Amino acid sequence: MQFKDLFQKKRKYATVPSADRPAPNRVVDDGTIDVPEERPRREIPEGLMNKCPKCGKIQSTKELDKNLKVCISCSYHFKLNAVERIQMLVDEGNFIEYDSDLASENPLNFPQYTEKYTKAVEATGMRDAVITGEGSIGGFTCVVAVMSADFMLATLGSVVGEKITRAVEAATEKKLPLLIFSTSGGARMQESILSLMQMAKTSAAIAKFNEQGGLYISVITDPTYGGVTASYAMLGDFVIAEPAAAFGFAGPRVIEQTIRQKLPENFQTAELNQKYGQVDLVVPRKELRTMLSQIISMHGVKEGKTVGR
Repeated sequence: MQFKDLFQKKRKYATVPSADRPAPNRVVDDGTIDVPEERPRREIPEGLMNKCPKCGKIQSTKELDKNLKVCISCSYHFKLNAVERIQMLVDEGNFIEYDSDLASENPLNFPQYTEKYTKAVEATGMRDAVITGEGSIGGFTCVVAVMSADFMLATLGSVVGEKITRAVEAATEKKLPLLIFSTSGGARMQESILSLMQMAKTSAAIAKFNEQGGLYISVITDPTYGGVTASYAMLGDFVIAEPAAAFGFAGPRVIEQTIRQKLPENFQTAELNQKYGQVDLVVPRKELRTMLSQIISMHGVKEGKTVGR
């Protein structure tokens, strides 16, 4: 267990290309048309602006960050990585990371797995697709696990499963609430059966935690599929989802190809899953921190317990 400062502002941006329109053609004295050369493209500095993938509105990164990366026009929830989500939810300066030294290997010698894994480590600064640790949310100390889709689509491998299991065991031992924020593309195929067994391992740890009367809140973010949905993501005492978060076991394209039918536009969204009882609450990002604090408080957890004890 070690302390890790996740509260330094580490901004990542998308680039929005832009160019001035060329000057209009003009008629010169001899009656011919003078066609000016196209003006050079004006490059907007990287990360200055962002375009909403849903409504197309272009907004400044500063404005988007201030709104917790939720589109001010259509309320589309931009994806967050694990560090951004921890910065957003956990009380500032109050987080101790667990098992930061755990790293994946290539136990089956799967072709190119080592290269892909190394690229993910270099791109994200993480050792694998989840950060686990202990921190306080609204003054309530919790064990927190946050998955990060920018690391190999947050696929469930042996290290992810091990870190989740250890986090659940820590919450059991310390009698702390457990919060897991899920996002995933499914099992990590490069690890085969070693990946699939993480479903049973994490579920067994949560079963023991439940037997001890622990409070487990599962928060589903976009997208969450495969083995994560089929295990710990759906085992919470409360299952909360962000608006329009897509989740299920198989993705809609696979299902359409299997049943040879067109699926509804809102298929597998948080709202539709709530309608059919798969989700307890759909909570906008700006209200999530308050909602989590309220749920923890209702279950008799004392506020202000010292982190790490």
